[in-house]
Amino acid sequence: MIKDSKQLIITGIVILVIIAGVSAYLIKSKNDTSQGNLLSAQEAGQISIDFLNKNVLQPGITASLVDIVDVGEIYKIRLKIEENEYDSYVSKDGKYLFPEGYNLALETNIQNETGDEKEVSKREIPDVKLFIMSYCPSGLQAQKMFLPVYDLLKEKAQMGIYFVNYIMHEKKEIDENLRQYCIQEEQEEKYRDYLDCFVRDGNFDSCLSKTGIDQGKLESCIIATDNQYSIYSQYQDKDTWLNGNFPKFDVHTELNLLYKVAGSPTVVINDKVVEVDPRSPEKFKEIICQTFDSPPEECSQTLSDAAFSSGFGLEQEASSDNSGGCGP
Repeated sequence: MIKDSKQLIITGIVILVIIAGVSAYLIKSKNDTSQGNLLSAQEAGQISIDFLNKNVLQPGITASLVDIVDVGEIYKIRLKIEENEYDSYVSKDGKYLFPEGYNLALETNIQNETGDEKEVSKREIPDVKLFIMSYCPSGLQAQKMFLPVYDLLKEKAQMGIYFVNYIMHEKKEIDENLRQYCIQEEQEEKYRDYLDCFVRDGNFDSCLSKTGIDQGKLESCIIATDNQYSIYSQYQDKDTWLNGNFPKFDVHTELNLLYKVAGSPTVVINDKVVEVDPRSPEKFKEIICQTFDSPPEECSQTLSDAAFSSGFGLEQEASSDNSGGCGP
């Protein structure tokens, strides 16, 4: 507990220091009227690190560049200060450094002039994302809700399963998250049947066999994904865990941050988090169908209005609890 409190204090100080430095950097930029060329990712990253080390951080404390990626209009920087890593953003001309990024289009879409939440926007092809942890009982309940609606609307809406960026159910959850992520990535046509099998009893070995998953291809993808996101090494290093308690699972971290995903399950439709209550196929279908510009004829079909029980198994109960979830 003492270590966690100390870490929070250090993190807060670093963020405040970076913000102070950014303010100075912006003032300097306002006095520079030249039109600079766009920089490469590496050039922008080095400028940012040099600025922090020369103008922001105290003597004896240094920042180093871990990674930098192009995320559209700006570069996202992963930097290391002492033993800790942080995300920041830099403009492509190297003039502006930000400690955090906000999706203004998303924020302005969520609230109207009175501050109340808007209805989910409508689209020709709705985008439906379900964020889960593979061994979360409520996440399994939501996946069972998802499957009948996916079968009905898969040709009309964009629907997918995504992962919360931390785990709560031991290493087996990392293993299963990776299996499901990689099946979707490289053997997508088999994922629906695999998931339908897995939510029944959790016997992944049997499900892999029954659905004809190429396990050599699956294993190669798992190794590559682990190398990319350092999933197992972070599991071994508790200093990297969220709040010191939950191992990280970073494959969909960008989306988790964008939508402020707090736990499993989280449903996002057309860039807005929505509640589904009860977690029945019929209720889920109704919510999605309201987000079409013109609802397809499939929306007239009636699905079960009983929610599945949480955990494994296909039992359905009209009064099943839908309030649960997995989160800190």
